[in-house]
Amino acid sequence: MGSGKQRWKISFHKSPSPLKQVQIPAEFLCPLSGNLMADPVIVASGHTFERSCVHACVSFSFHPTLTGAAADFSAIIPNLALRSTIVNWCLLHRLDPPKPLSFHSAEKIIRQLMPPPPPVEFNRTPSAGSSEESVTPRSAPSRTPPPLLLTTRPSCYSSSSSCDIEITSSSISLEEEESYSRKMKSSEIHEQEEALISLRKLTRTREESRACFCTPRILSSLKSLITSRYSNLQVNAAAVLVNLSLENQNKVKIVRSGIVPPLIDLLRGGCVEAQDHAAGAIFSLSLDDQNKTAIGVLGALPPLLHALRSDSERTRHDSALALYHLLLVQSNRVKMIKLGAVQILLGMVKSGHMSGRVMLVLCNLAASAEGRAAMLDGGAVECFVRLLRSGELESEESCVAALYGLSYGGLRFKGLAKECGAEEVVEGVEKRGVAREKCRRILEVLREKHEEDEDVNWEELLGFNQDDLTKYTLTGSSSS
Repeated sequence: MGSGKQRWKISFHKSPSPLKQVQIPAEFLCPLSGNLMADPVIVASGHTFERSCVHACVSFSFHPTLTGAAADFSAIIPNLALRSTIVNWCLLHRLDPPKPLSFHSAEKIIRQLMPPPPPVEFNRTPSAGSSEESVTPRSAPSRTPPPLLLTTRPSCYSSSSSCDIEITSSSISLEEEESYSRKMKSSEIHEQEEALISLRKLTRTREESRACFCTPRILSSLKSLITSRYSNLQVNAAAVLVNLSLENQNKVKIVRSGIVPPLIDLLRGGCVEAQDHAAGAIFSLSLDDQNKTAIGVLGALPPLLHALRSDSERTRHDSALALYHLLLVQSNRVKMIKLGAVQILLGMVKSGHMSGRVMLVLCNLAASAEGRAAMLDGGAVECFVRLLRSGELESEESCVAALYGLSYGGLRFKGLAKECGAEEVVEGVEKRGVAREKCRRILEVLREKHEEDEDVNWEELLGFNQDDLTKYTLTGSSSS
């Protein structure tokens, strides 16, 4: 973005004189485009911009902040005096007067200045465990408060479980830690199970216990039992880990202990209840921003994607939420796209299988350029418009949010949306008061006019096969 401190230089040849450098006065430059203004206008906030940049900002509902104040575009007045001054200055220095910036060029500039559409964050406290010995985590506060789409507690949670025991101390001694560790490493299965059941009860009832028992020695012992060939040991070890992971101070420590790979193996091949706990633990650990990239690198994404079709509702629930949080990181979005996740997720939405939760994952994929391209190629626009038209949705808001992310897909999005009648459908959703701001942004994109529109062969654009699409550069596809 240009500023008053910038000094631009234009070099030009003046025959027969040698090359000459001319310094442009800062007030002649548009603060948004950084170019010499051809059609300067004054807006209500007192700022001066190139007219086409103002129109692009209005189209995107973007209000850049300059000199400490947000630009106000409620009134636009031609700055004839400044335009005349710029023309005279150009003539004085033997320069051609600047040509007006096209709206399409201005649109590209403003898209680059705008922050990318943020991954959709929903305000909920999803389940992070799946047995009556696990408790509900406290998720970090989110930025937006849409309606709850998922339950806020695990279905098996009971605050008055008969197996609760009273903890009178907030710390453990080295002898206690050594005792638990020794039993978990015992060759006697009943001793291992006894230690795990006791830890499971202790870490359920008191936050202090979860903090105290999350030690390298205990984690090492749990790591060896998570993939035990005995299902009872698998279940109890994973349940202890779920409870330990609920404390924010433990999350990074657990991941650094190297316990995630065994959890992934458990999610792939453990018994049903153990898989429930494994999905819950990975979800709980993914709430910490420091863990998101590491969990993706360690290979959690493929089994989580596969677990969305698990026979267990608890595993499906926590796997979806784990993916949702992991996909707040761009590197994980790229990995998911390479896994072919877009077609899998869209297929689930079309079949009505976990459509609400899967839509949350798609919202975060649509926040990246790579995700948008894959979703546009996979028929996401037609799918979302059809769902909005039919009303067969768990949440219209999440569907609109996904469509909103795709609206940054340039001409490709515009053509696909026009083909399936998206404008009329989105208008109807807006009138019902659902996600009005996002609906307005989508409608603005559909209604805006580009200079190139008249030259675009929409049938040819929409009829490209997959190979052609990889060679076709979409307008705005590099801006996110």
